[in-house]
Parts: sequence; structure tokens; C-alpha cells
Amino acid sequence: MKNYFSSDFKLGVLGGGQLGRMLLAETQKLDIHTSILESNKNAPCAAICNTFVVGDLLDFDAVYNFGKTVDLLTIEIENVNLDALDKLEDEGLTIYPKPKDLRIIQSKARQKNFYVDHQIPTAEFSHFAHSTEIKHSYQNNTITLPFVWKAARFGYDGNGVKIVRTLEDINNLPNVECITEKLIPFKNELAVIVARNATGEVKTYPVVEMEFHPEANQVEYVICPARIDFKVAEKARELALKVVSDLDFVGLLAVEMFQTIDDKIIVNEVAPRPHNSGHYSIEASYTNQFEQHLRSILNLPLGNTESKVAGIMVNLVGEEGFSGNVVYENIEKILKIDGVTPHIYGKKETRPFRKMGHVTIVNTDIDIARKIAQEVKETIKVISKKN
Repeated sequence: MKNYFSSDFKLGVLGGGQLGRMLLAETQKLDIHTSILESNKNAPCAAICNTFVVGDLLDFDAVYNFGKTVDLLTIEIENVNLDALDKLEDEGLTIYPKPKDLRIIQSKARQKNFYVDHQIPTAEFSHFAHSTEIKHSYQNNTITLPFVWKAARFGYDGNGVKIVRTLEDINNLPNVECITEKLIPFKNELAVIVARNATGEVKTYPVVEMEFHPEANQVEYVICPARIDFKVAEKARELALKVVSDLDFVGLLAVEMFQTIDDKIIVNEVAPRPHNSGHYSIEASYTNQFEQHLRSILNLPLGNTESKVAGIMVNLVGEEGFSGNVVYENIEKILKIDGVTPHIYGKKETRPFRKMGHVTIVNTDIDIARKIAQEVKETIKVISKKN
């Protein structure tokens, strides 16, 4: 095994946001030298990594030149220059997740075609080069309302996803490459995080349940374990394992799914990195998702994915009507509650619905944890300083 620890080994990470920041907590435990490439000089990782390089993740030269300075390259965001990664891989650099998988996952259209080609159940969809084509399809009755619209690339945290119910909604769509999906009636939105290392060892985290904010289309709560039947959970786990196996994926893959009204499981989309649905694991699991990401990309033995206690994550997002220097109102009140741990991401400026942090609630009883999560959500407010 290579000596990663307290050595001259350099781990490169493309992206310096909050996922990178939480990954750095694990590299620091193991004394792994970490270099970050990020376009924002004030990003959450900037002050705490070993080496911080300012550069555009979509620029070929920035990514290629950065890759030449590290021994192994990973990501904390999938929107990166893949041509640079292909060249680096051809020249012998180890990159996980693999560029071939990122090429599939980076495009929602390619991702959906992959599911169809591999008999992985997913919502029916159509692919459009431009959103303006959707109107013609609607007028020709080849697409019916309502449907889900997704930008083919660069969507995140509710951006690039819309439920389209009217012709006016169609007219207001951004004119970009996109897909439309049949709107699926579902009982639950679920997720399974799967870790796989280069020798093929695979472990899954428990199935989690996600509750979404109705307007922002962002996850508000992640609940572990999901409050679902064991057989449904097993179906979700098996489907997530199939996705990872068919991709021949190395790293951490979050598989988001729907549990339909008749208890079928279908894949919504995947994220090839640590994910919002796994943040609860920092407090609740024997091995949190960020340590597991490191274990998987470094081909180390994978850690225990079981939970020590029930865990619920509450996203902290900017309140509507507030923009500017951030203030976390009532944080001292939630700190008085047993089992509550806030995580602040180091973003100095808030804006409506911007992810600014999260709070984990752990308890031996999932129902008690959910009640506390509601109290936390109603108590802490992410606002801005008054002038």
C-alpha cells in the first residue's frame, strides 16, 4: 500500500465548497496533504487546505496544470473539464471517480440513456437540444402536462429543475439543452450511498428518506433510517448496487430514488461524490461518508456503514428576503438541545435558499429526532446583518 499518511503524497480535489471542507476534516485526521482547485478565492476550503489554487474548474489548462501537481485526483463537484481529466488519465494519473463515469453523470441526458441501456428503472423522458423545442412537442401532443424539466448540465440544489404545469411555464423555461420527465406520483424520495474501492469491495449506507422544501425544490430534512418497509429498503439497496456495478464505479455514489405508489423503486439521478443525503453520517454513523470517500479512492478497506443512532439532517439555507453578511440567529438556543450539532460551511454571505450549513440531530428514537429537527428548523434562522 502506498504511504498516504504524513508523507509527500498529494491528494488533489477539484472544487473547494462545503463538501471539500468536510472532506478536509478527514484528511486532517489522517495527515494527508490536500491540494484544492477552486475559482472562488474565498471558498469554504481556502483557509484550511494545504495548498489552494485559484482556477476555473471548466478550463482545460487550469484543470490539466493542477492535475500535474498531485498524485491522485478526486472531485467534490462534477462540473469539471473532462477533456483535461481524460488527458491526465492517459498520462498515468489516477482519477476517481473515473472520467468515463463523470462523462455519463455530468449530462442528465446521458445519465438517463445509461439507465435505459442497462435496464435500470427510471421515469420516462425526452431529450431536447433547446427548451424551445418543448413547445413544438407540446403542440404536437408528443409531450403532455404536467412534466418535470431538467437542464441537461449544471443543475444543483433545486436550480435547473422545474415542475412544468402550464403553457406559460413552458414559455418561461431557460433555452438550454434539457430533458423532460414524466411526473411520477410517489410515496417517498429515497437515497442510498454506495462506496466501492478499486479492488471491488462495496458497502452501502442505510436507505435514507428525504423531505423537500415545496418552493425551493431543495432537501429540507434527511431521515436515517428511512421510515419504510424492510422489503422496500432492500429493493432500493439492490438497485443502488446495480447502478454502481454497471458503471464499474470507484468512489462514493449517492443514488437518489423514488418509491412509487405501488412500492416500485425507480432511479431519479446520481451524484458521484459525498452528498447532502449523507451528511447525517458525520454524527450518526460508525464511518462517515467523507472518511468513506477517502477510503474508497485510496483503495483502503471500507469502514462500517451502520448507524450508531438514528440521525436526521436539517439543511440551513438563507431566509427569503435576506442577502449580505450572514448572521445565524438563535444558534445558541439549538445548542442547548441534546443531540444537536450545527455545521457552518464558512460562506460569509447569505442569499435566499443558499446552502449555508446543516444541523444533525441524533437520538435513539427516530420519532423524537424528527420532532427535535422540526424545532431546530423553526428556531435557527440564517439572515443578514441589518445596515
